[in-house]
Amino acid sequence: MDHTPQAWGRPRDDVYGAYDASYLNHSAPKQATQAPVVTGTSVIALKFNGGVVMAADNLASYGSLARFTDTQRLRPFGKQAVLGFSGDVSDMQFLDRHLNNLEIQEGYDAEDASNDDDDETENKKEHGLNAANLHTYLGKLFYGRRNKFDPLWNQVLVAGFDNDDDVFLACVDLRGTTYSSPSLATGYGAALAQPIMRKVAETEAQAKQLTQERAVEVIKECMKVLYYRDARSLDTYSLAIITKDGVNLSTGEKLEAQSWAFAERIRGYGTQTV
Repeated sequence: MDHTPQAWGRPRDDVYGAYDASYLNHSAPKQATQAPVVTGTSVIALKFNGGVVMAADNLASYGSLARFTDTQRLRPFGKQAVLGFSGDVSDMQFLDRHLNNLEIQEGYDAEDASNDDDDETENKKEHGLNAANLHTYLGKLFYGRRNKFDPLWNQVLVAGFDNDDDVFLACVDLRGTTYSSPSLATGYGAALAQPIMRKVAETEAQAKQLTQERAVEVIKECMKVLYYRDARSLDTYSLAIITKDGVNLSTGEKLEAQSWAFAERIRGYGTQTV
């Protein structure tokens, strides 16, 4: 039996003639990814007084199939920065390897710089990339790939602190567009989760008045809404809390026992009456 891909699902030769596979013999030009295949949905993040809380579910969908249910889309970088990825999972994995190499290199550079510092100095300067530096770097990287017509099909949220140790939260998309806000969301979350988060922190001043406990509560409420409304979401998600003390990342968060029994109480459709 012929198991080559050219023979898969082919019509019968005696009916339709032999299959012309000559197009496989020439060298075609390099083709860039035109559309994501395995994707992750929304990432949401909200500033509070002293840090940022970020969440993303653990699902990677193959088209409309909920294929991979343990995909971690939140990645710590250093001690005080977290990245949240939505979009193409293969490009996310490329970025993860790229950032891992960058983090290792930054670690060596920080060690060399620390050795050059005066040992008698009480408060040595912290070396390495913070969240603001990392966001700038990713903006240039995404924009460069877009100019090569080979974009990284991702939208990334970067949370942490900037050069002045202020709370930092910003976004970069596949075109290299960058922006920041007290609350950010990608994917379907931009339509469903953002209105909920803006009720408690529409401005920077409101974000500075928000407690960590309240921010986590709002994020969990947003994840519940996304689970019910977004067909590409999951009830298991990752939650990261970034403060000056470091990154607290939990990858096994789960919504409380969910039930679709409320659907029986919906009225106004078909033969049902209000």
